[in-house]
Amino acid sequence: MERDLSRRLHKLTGRLDAAADAFLRSEAGISYPRFLALFMVGAGGAATQRSLAERLGVSEPSVSRMVRVLSHDGLLQTGSESGTGNRNRLTLTPAGAALVSRWGAQLETRLSKLVKECGVPYRAYLEQTTRLLEALEAQPVDGAPRSRSEDRGRAKAPPRR
Repeated sequence: MERDLSRRLHKLTGRLDAAADAFLRSEAGISYPRFLALFMVGAGGAATQRSLAERLGVSEPSVSRMVRVLSHDGLLQTGSESGTGNRNRLTLTPAGAALVSRWGAQLETRLSKLVKECGVPYRAYLEQTTRLLEALEAQPVDGAPRSRSEDRGRAKAPPRR
């Protein structure tokens, strides 16, 4: 039991994703992956199809199809950036921004209610989750952990393009 955290986190994430997908499909008429794409464009800093694919952990062709659907549905706008080859710039439409705002708040309310019902202090859970995410984001791409002393002595690498 003591060494079971990774599997439990994986299971928890899967269950939360499935619950969010079922809720959004029935209430908002959108899948959770498409909602996440809109969220990433609006608040997650994904300004191009390539950055969106990286943030979602999916292929660029998969994101291209998703962007086409979201654009057709009037939730996302695409436009070419001059001087960047064929990179598409992504922005939310007012309808896309409204969807992310409304249903993102609903998802957060549902999660905070679940956390409270389980007797877990929301603020503590948020702080611990944030610490874990920050530690993961500080790791190199290969996932090998570094000590804090290595992090202090190492210059930050330029952002990947």
